[in-house]
Amino acid sequence: MKTWKLVFGIMFVSLLSAIVAIGTYSYLDRKNLGNASNNSFIQQGYHTVGYATPAENTDFTYAAEQSVNAVVHIKSVLRQSERGRGNRGYINPFDFFFGDDNPYSQPYQRQPRVGFGSGVIISMDGYIVTNNHVIEGADEIEVKTNDDKVFKAKLIGSDNMVDIALLKIEGNDFQSLPFGDSDALKIGEWVLAVGNPFNLTSTVTAGIVSAKGRSDYGYGQRSNPQQIQSYIQTDAAVNPGNSGGALVNTKAELIGINTKIYSETGNFVGYSFAIPINIVKKVVNDLKQYGIVQRAMLGIQYLPYEISELKELDSDKYGKLKANEGVYVSDFAENSTSKKAGIQVGDVITAINDIKIKNGTELRVQLSRYSPGNKVEVQVYRGDAIKTYTVELKNDQGTTEVVKQSNLKILLGASFRELSKERKNELGINSGVEVFNITNGKFRSVDIREGFVIMTANDNRISTPDDLETVVTNILKKDPDDRGLYLRGFYMRPNSQSMRTVYYAIDLNNPE
Repeated sequence: MKTWKLVFGIMFVSLLSAIVAIGTYSYLDRKNLGNASNNSFIQQGYHTVGYATPAENTDFTYAAEQSVNAVVHIKSVLRQSERGRGNRGYINPFDFFFGDDNPYSQPYQRQPRVGFGSGVIISMDGYIVTNNHVIEGADEIEVKTNDDKVFKAKLIGSDNMVDIALLKIEGNDFQSLPFGDSDALKIGEWVLAVGNPFNLTSTVTAGIVSAKGRSDYGYGQRSNPQQIQSYIQTDAAVNPGNSGGALVNTKAELIGINTKIYSETGNFVGYSFAIPINIVKKVVNDLKQYGIVQRAMLGIQYLPYEISELKELDSDKYGKLKANEGVYVSDFAENSTSKKAGIQVGDVITAINDIKIKNGTELRVQLSRYSPGNKVEVQVYRGDAIKTYTVELKNDQGTTEVVKQSNLKILLGASFRELSKERKNELGINSGVEVFNITNGKFRSVDIREGFVIMTANDNRISTPDDLETVVTNILKKDPDDRGLYLRGFYMRPNSQSMRTVYYAIDLNNPE
């Protein structure tokens, strides 16, 4: 009997001790976890950092519900009517002189070209942002909202340097997406891509931010080195038709405009790219206010190579550069404010307002955030010294004035830029104006394409956009029967240094 009582007593004490120990441990454990949001700690070999949300518990429903009604389907229609054209890019001169009575040519109508894409409503009064390549050259733009309402859209402005266009539909109380902060994005953060792939409207896919600051150079493409490229790379599925759609975070904030995929098949294979909203913001504001983007420039010329590439190309000339990253200043524009501020040929620009610059692509991206008249701190590496200069940014005309959309651009439906000294030397010419950003207008009606270099207009040598505008202005003062614009220029042959001379005749009556 005594033995049984002794055994029972030992068991009771052991059980009581275990209960006290478990309670104390649980209390301490809860106390530690309560502080875990501010502290990372190691306990018995188990590493815990805060209350990280497991991926399987992430809820995308709020972001999806807010986004689908703000993302629209865009249909662009290009009507193609031609008379007597042979090879693309050539004009039958009899069409110009005889018009519809031309006995040497018979009209024919090609089927309209129809393209599809996506867009994002960014204001309750119907402003929509999309990609420039979605609506480029369109005669008609049709927008369908998620509730199947159809609108005719007006093109407010477009910019092929960033591949952004701004549209407007009539109405009020549209559901829109607020802008987020793409600079605050973190690698690994969840994002949603919303658009209309393969015309499957209101499609939502999820993924994470795989990388930031990507460019075409990242995967071997050098198609347009002047384009402003600093893409958000994600693994959210994006396919044809998603272009111009929304990239949103889990708060339903717009943090990017989906623009392209990396694929050898044309369909999604794991990588998609979006234009950061912090770059889009300024483009959209400028297009809305001025109809054209106000670009800020340092007034420098630089070599389109990484510093490491320069050292390999010519070790004698560039091997002594102390900087490992940056932009090598090779020359200055006329009346350059950078030169006046103290920057010299041979300097390597390494930062703009304390933001590191690794190459020319990153330099263009940083400058795209500013307007002419803004002042920036430019850090350069000169020899062994790091120097900083304050530079006032100018526009491409060398002033701080607002550049407004010219009547020339409206009439001809294109933008024009003077060729740089280096580009002229490369082509072996001493004048010429390049055509870009073609929209509706006379140029598209005669099939002039981007990249056409105008050498003469009505036998006048063209060196600047102002030269062309002077010729056009003088033509419009003439009798309506003599308003012909005759252009001579060339296209560079693909993968070749040879040039193909082309002539165009354009009737400037009845402006479109």
